[in-house]
Amino acid sequence: MNSPLSRRWFLQRTLVAAAAAGATWFEVPKILAKESQGRADSLRKYGGFPMGIQSYSLRGFGVDGPEGALQKIQDLGLHWVEFFGGHYGITPDAKKIADMNALLAKHDLSPSSHGVNAFTKDHAKNEVIFKFAKAAGIRNLSADPTPDSFESLDKLVAQYDVRIAIHNHGPGARYNKPEDSLKAVEGHDRRVGFCADLGHYIRSGYDAAEVVEKLGGRLYGVHLKDFAEKKGNAKGVILGKGQMDVLATFKAMRKVKFPADGALSLEYEENPKDPMADIRACLEVASVAAQQAAKG
Repeated sequence: MNSPLSRRWFLQRTLVAAAAAGATWFEVPKILAKESQGRADSLRKYGGFPMGIQSYSLRGFGVDGPEGALQKIQDLGLHWVEFFGGHYGITPDAKKIADMNALLAKHDLSPSSHGVNAFTKDHAKNEVIFKFAKAAGIRNLSADPTPDSFESLDKLVAQYDVRIAIHNHGPGARYNKPEDSLKAVEGHDRRVGFCADLGHYIRSGYDAAEVVEKLGGRLYGVHLKDFAEKKGNAKGVILGKGQMDVLATFKAMRKVKFPADGALSLEYEENPKDPMADIRACLEVASVAAQQAAKG
């Protein structure tokens, strides 16, 4: 238990076990405090929530190195990362996975999710993604599954105990409305749920907090993202500067008992070459709101 890698995997196993017992993130910070002061501090800063980031926010940078995405995430004081394919591609290569595990351990990071991944009725191709996720220690896969993929997905979530989280892409997408996602999972394994991109829901005319409550029973991922207007071509803005009531959104996540091993990810898509100041501003807003929400 002395190496950073072994400590990180212990933390993940602890949290998965806590989630299996029905725990939410704001019920387990004392467990984390015994193993990682940095993670305990982060949980306190964000009202008990595991604030992470979608690495797409840092797509203008490579993965490793002093100016790489992982270093920047560590500099932000975060410990959870949701990868997009440009930073961590799907691979069956055990060495590549081990190398990434070592990088994550170096920066005291854990992978909360990966995506957005496409799934179809091709079971063999779907299974490649699940095998990767299981080997990489990734609990959630944000996804854009075709309607004919769900028979395959039911089998795979049960076999690998890796969740599917249906991601909405905004106006015109197949899962544009919350009802589209709710209808899609009817009759399917409980591990087939949702990744609510709240920015895209705002662009589609919805209230972020109301969406969280509506999807809450199977909400395994949240992309915290705000837009200036409720329209398709709206501009992305700092959290709370647009249409999102950030405090109400965190209260909604507490109300639906967002799971201990879910993926809560800030996603900021503006200014990809120099996003850090804006990302820090978003995280400060999130911290204030999350702490207020924790007070009830």
